[in-house]
Amino acid sequence: MFAVTVVFKIRKESFEVFLPLMIENAKASLKIESGCRQFDVCSDPVRPLEIFLYEIYDDAAAFQAHLETPHFKRFDVAAAAMIEEKSVKTYAKVVS
Repeated sequence: MFAVTVVFKIRKESFEVFLPLMIENAKASLKIESGCRQFDVCSDPVRPLEIFLYEIYDDAAAFQAHLETPHFKRFDVAAAAMIEEKSVKTYAKVVS
């Protein structure tokens, strides 16, 4: 298993447009990508402009394949100007 976490800080004026794009990307990833096992989109009312993603893939290659999908590329282009900050971390081994 291969885990990916992403923290986005979204520009206030873009949040209502960003969130549906993010959810659409997550749903497409789960539906279309055989190597995507989990894709959670999380938020907290205390930090309303922050979105946290928790993604699980079969392996690093499955995550790299995700980055090449048409739905991810559409999301990435559409959301780029809406993002104030972005932090991505990967974890090669998930212990259960």
